[in-house]
Amino acid sequence: MKGQVLVISAIADGIVRGVETVTDTLAAPFGDQVIRLGVTGLSRAGKTVFITSLVANLMDRGRMPQLVAASSGGIRAAWLQPQPDDTLPRFDFEKHLARLTSTDPGWPEGTRRISELRLSLRVQPTGFLAGLTGPRTVHLDIIDYPGEWLLDLGLLGKSFAQWSEDRLARLALQPGGAAYLALEADTDATVALDEAQAQRLAAEFTQALGQARDAGYSDCSPGRFLLPGDLAGSPVLTFAPLRAAAGAGRGSLWREFDRRFESYKRNVVKPFFRNHFSRIDRQIVLVDVLGAIHSGPRAVEDLRHAMADILAAFRPGKNDFLSRIWAGRRVERILFAATKADHLHHKQHPQLTAITQALLRDARDRADFAGARTAAMSIAALRTTVEDTIDHEGGRLDVVRGRLAETGKQAAFYPGQLPSDPAHLLSPAREGAEKWLDADYAIMKFAPAPLTLRSGDGPPHIRLDRAAEFLFGDRLT
Repeated sequence: MKGQVLVISAIADGIVRGVETVTDTLAAPFGDQVIRLGVTGLSRAGKTVFITSLVANLMDRGRMPQLVAASSGGIRAAWLQPQPDDTLPRFDFEKHLARLTSTDPGWPEGTRRISELRLSLRVQPTGFLAGLTGPRTVHLDIIDYPGEWLLDLGLLGKSFAQWSEDRLARLALQPGGAAYLALEADTDATVALDEAQAQRLAAEFTQALGQARDAGYSDCSPGRFLLPGDLAGSPVLTFAPLRAAAGAGRGSLWREFDRRFESYKRNVVKPFFRNHFSRIDRQIVLVDVLGAIHSGPRAVEDLRHAMADILAAFRPGKNDFLSRIWAGRRVERILFAATKADHLHHKQHPQLTAITQALLRDARDRADFAGARTAAMSIAALRTTVEDTIDHEGGRLDVVRGRLAETGKQAAFYPGQLPSDPAHLLSPAREGAEKWLDADYAIMKFAPAPLTLRSGDGPPHIRLDRAAEFLFGDRLT
């Protein structure tokens, strides 16, 4: 009877969502157009800064020449409105912009929960219909959520045994994993559950994930272990990967962790997918590729796996009229953006973009085949440096100059020469090399530079306008 109730509930929930999809689709041609843009990224990729700079530059469009609707004058006005979802926190745009543009600017706090912001654009159509219709309103609903939550979607297709095997293998290659692996090796998962033991395992596992993230690794799921919110200390976050335990019976540690893993998928991951993720039709994934390269070959390989898992989580395809009625909303465009391009001289930007493209090649081919458009790009949502060329060991060296985050002092920085062939990085990464043999890549933490903005100009950036054109420019003309 219980199983029948669950099935009926699932069917009813699907019918309700289907009716909502049909209603929204049929109503769309007669109302204001809505673009739902998902913004996510892996740790320290710059999600908050990206949204803040994007919105500021759409409101003051002097630095957006590559966004056709902005450069042509098609966007007549832009203003913030109350968001449509009353249950989500509002993205605190004003606070973050004030932090970035103050006389002593600093970085805003990173994303720790889902939030939303609606920017409405008054757009004058161009082309054949320009003289036949007046301006129309396009709402850009920006949904900000932690990248760790996106990686969780990959758990939906795995059993606890499959996930445990994969996670234990990755922990063996990640900093911080040894302590948990030693604790797990001394654990008999066939014995009756002891809650204190379960909490020790979960705490040690969480610490290992945190150390891997701090060392520049990307795949640190389950995401709520590092960003628990009001779930902290709950049984749904009190499990950890275990080796296969033949003969583990009811009430054993193995069976209880299996149950909690399924509960995590059912009560944490699926509601996020159903309520938020499945309603997105454009998506940008921000990636700190430079940080991974600096951390070494294993971090690069970990990032490649994470990007493949992320792209596999999407339902790519075209949102034509009939497909939206019968199949629901799909993600039409996905942009993988390598952030912190301002840490490189512009002569190295093509190499950074090529490496990003190579990292997602396999998964990108699948998305393109399904009808979605994917792209890779090197950007800086807020430019913190200026370029320079200095004398160095009898030659000339292209560098960037900026204000150091730790001291506030100005410094010139050269991160190393990225290879023109991405295989020179990806091949040793796939082979499990512990370090780069013939190169050394550095990274520097820059603070935002004090800004003096002209009227009509948003914050300085690199290719933010090109990113906007790819993501939603087609819906503004």
